[in-house]
Amino acid sequence: MKGIVFTEFLGMVETAHGLDMVDTLIEKSDLPSGGAYTAVGTYDHTEIVRLVTNLSAETNTPVPDLLKAFGEHLFGVLAAAHPHFVEGAGDALEFLERVENYIHVEVRKLYPDAELPRFECARPGPGQLEMIYDSMRHFEDLCEGLIAGCLKHFGARAGIARETLADGREKFVITRQDV
Repeated sequence: MKGIVFTEFLGMVETAHGLDMVDTLIEKSDLPSGGAYTAVGTYDHTEIVRLVTNLSAETNTPVPDLLKAFGEHLFGVLAAAHPHFVEGAGDALEFLERVENYIHVEVRKLYPDAELPRFECARPGPGQLEMIYDSMRHFEDLCEGLIAGCLKHFGARAGIARETLADGREKFVITRQDV
């Protein structure tokens, strides 16, 4: 997993809970990296799992809530760092529809070792987008937060429905309420 995920997560924790909390999480998580991350480095995804799990224990906040909040935060950071990805999209649904075949293609050019989730998209009706999320890491809650962050970025009023499919993939149906 790319280091930007770790650096932004710890930055979000520091903003919300202070540097002492960051130090506590790193100490309690027994991380192979020692908690020293660079944005362009690559790290084992289990380290973020340890950090989030320990933050949950320290704050009594459920892990899914933490991952969703982080996903929403992370979208804003990524959109600011790479505005060319969002500028070409007319709206949130168009942006989300382009993640697999445009954005992930460009990410792989920059980071050939990136292990990205896969998305299958369909438009079941006006103002709707169905996204099937497929990842061995099962960060569905983080994905939902990224979707929510995208909707917020574009100022779209929309609902997000989720369903776990029989094969373990996750289906998100995003329905615009302002269409």
